Amino acid sequence: MAVRNNDESNVPERNVSTVNLPKRTVMTILDWIKQFVHLWSLQTLASLPERLKNLWQQLIGSYWFIPTACVLLGIMLAPILVTIDQQFDRATVKEISFAFTGDDNAARAIMTAIAGAVLGVAGTTFSITIAVLSMASSQFGPRLLRNFLTDTPNQFVLGAFIGTFSYSLLVLKSIHKQDVDFGVPQLAVTFAIIMAIICALLLVYFVQHMVHAIQASHVIEDASNDAIKNIHYWYSDNCEIQHQRDVTNHDVEQYQHWPATPIYASKSGYLQQIYIKSLMALAQDYSSVVQIHSNLGNFVTDRNIIGYFYQRPANHASNRQKTKTPNLAIISRPPDGLFWQRFASCIQLENRPVHSNDIAYSLGQMTEIAVRALSPGINDPKTSVNCVQSLTACLSVMLRRQPPSPYHFYIPPHDSAVSDTTIEQPRIAILAVITKTPTIADFIDTSLGEIRRYATADLMVLKALCKALTDLNYARINNAQRQTLLHELALIERAGAENLGYRELVADLVAMCQQARQFIHDDNAQHQYFEYISEFSAHIEKELQTESS
Repeated sequence: MAVRNNDESNVPERNVSTVNLPKRTVMTILDWIKQFVHLWSLQTLASLPERLKNLWQQLIGSYWFIPTACVLLGIMLAPILVTIDQQFDRATVKEISFAFTGDDNAARAIMTAIAGAVLGVAGTTFSITIAVLSMASSQFGPRLLRNFLTDTPNQFVLGAFIGTFSYSLLVLKSIHKQDVDFGVPQLAVTFAIIMAIICALLLVYFVQHMVHAIQASHVIEDASNDAIKNIHYWYSDNCEIQHQRDVTNHDVEQYQHWPATPIYASKSGYLQQIYIKSLMALAQDYSSVVQIHSNLGNFVTDRNIIGYFYQRPANHASNRQKTKTPNLAIISRPPDGLFWQRFASCIQLENRPVHSNDIAYSLGQMTEIAVRALSPGINDPKTSVNCVQSLTACLSVMLRRQPPSPYHFYIPPHDSAVSDTTIEQPRIAILAVITKTPTIADFIDTSLGEIRRYATADLMVLKALCKALTDLNYARINNAQRQTLLHELALIERAGAENLGYRELVADLVAMCQQARQFIHDDNAQHQYFEYISEFSAHIEKELQTESS
């Protein structure tokens, strides 16, 4: 039996944690190096622009990036302006009317006052930001905190304060008493005075900006603009005829009959990004079709099957297609260890939901604001109505645009050995990746439908949802979209009929739903104006007409 050393058994836990701290630091640095090497590897070079774009969005989305850049700018400007100041003649500087011309004591006092003032204002600014974040978290939800943290004007104001503070300290260090002529950097001090005035103006702008930023209408507008930007990213203006011809490919109908291997997630987390180009290159190297069943934003565990690897038969025609190397065929092979390593780099899994180009995430922000506004603690149905209207604008854009195709094809390069350029080479499209794309019905259910489930006893919000469906009817382009609107309208009518407290309220909602149903059924409705007129309003209008006659 082994005897444990008493000295080792009495080691305090804090010493163990201190010993493990360098190890954790080294592991973190190695992980960053691995990610950096992977970013510039040849296997992910196909998706390099998209990866760099995501990296840039993460930097902009962090609260420290712009303030840190302002501090570095202040650190660089200080020695540059001091060096320029030494090249100027003092008499020439005195001819500038607004330039500082005092001695070293005055310069030192001014720089000390500026450094202390802007640092104190920076602390006040940070305190105001924390207070706004606390209020926004309780009023709008924690998912909206990122919108406040990534607010560029807010970051720039804080960066201007601490950048001016850093600049003032370095200029203060360069003020010397023994040489009056060249010991006082007058132009550098003048620039510090100008920056102090600008910081005072920025403080006024910051207060005004934060007052507008915490308004519900402003928060909803920012979330709506973000959702529309993501919709334009995924949805195209028109249909690609050539892609529709590629969808008729024989592989689209036959790939499910090929040998299939389940694809598991490399770790647990939220699926935040799928790098299609890298995934297509991987599928082409293994002569396979990779199908992803999980949507962006879905949570998966390391035991989840998120897709399938379909291996092409050995005698498949696509294996004999020429690659970038002439007369070189693709060998069909099952997934190996290298495949799983490369596949893990083709998707991005995060431990928490983060901002990305996911449409559902953007729409979910407005939905969360509406749901929280309907809670008994807040009880603000007007805000919910504003969210419904903004969601209607976003969904209307989606209805009018072409949804993304789940099929992604690899197009081999043309054979450069063909000398006669007048002979048009046939287009070859090889199915490589299949993704899962939500339909418009899914987005309506997770946005307007989610609000409906919480607004079952609020007539104002239910009527706003009914009006939203009539507004979406103007943008529908096919019968499937009409059926989706009618289905949601039936759910709104049933929710109100079963939960509203008065029969008059139920009758009012049912009447509006009936008029909306007739409007959506009308084939010529897109050229008509819809306005709900209740029975009571119609009666009053009739009485007024009778009295006037």
